[in-house]
Amino acid sequence: MNTIVKFENSTKKMSAKMRHGLTTAILLFILVPVGEAIWLDVPTTGTKCVSEEIQSNIVVLADYIIISEDHSLKPTISAKVTSPYGNNLHHSENVTHGEFAFTTKESGNYIACFWADAKSHGNKDVSINVEWKTGIATKDWASIAKREKLEGVELEIRKLEGAVEAIHENLIYLRNKEADMRTVSEKTNSRVAWCSMMSLGICIVVSGLQVAYLKHYFEKKKLI
Repeated sequence: MNTIVKFENSTKKMSAKMRHGLTTAILLFILVPVGEAIWLDVPTTGTKCVSEEIQSNIVVLADYIIISEDHSLKPTISAKVTSPYGNNLHHSENVTHGEFAFTTKESGNYIACFWADAKSHGNKDVSINVEWKTGIATKDWASIAKREKLEGVELEIRKLEGAVEAIHENLIYLRNKEADMRTVSEKTNSRVAWCSMMSLGICIVVSGLQVAYLKHYFEKKKLI
């Protein structure tokens, strides 16, 4: 009887651990950025852009392809990817598909812009599918598992470790960004306070000068 009770308690503990592990995995899946597939309708004239704020030293992989139901037309597009400081990271013209990969050197908004090439789309909007991956989503877990001989639970633990590291780095980035914003806000408040005091001082001086001038004027006219 005692053996049965112990077995039941052990089973309940294992179930609780499994539920806790499943909850953790779901939270990590929600919090960690993963690859995104984006559908863009590029107008006949103009540019369509997508952007993402990424911290430094993050791997970015992306590929894009034109989706066209009209096989009689072969539209082409041009693509350009720029860093937060305006550096050109990728530029292609007259293509139906392409890909780019880079490691971010500075934090900020990375922008990918697409536009349809003239006379290649029959005055119709061009649909593009963009798959954008950053950070842990760019890792090839199949190759890692094969190289390090990981399988089953070990592989899943390695994935969770990578997700935890990504969350930790993202939290540090957000904390540093919040500190920078707080510093800028404090400096702005200080400058506004000094500007207000200076404006008040100037108003007092000007008022005093006006009173002195009017007094001198009225005395000169012998009105007072």
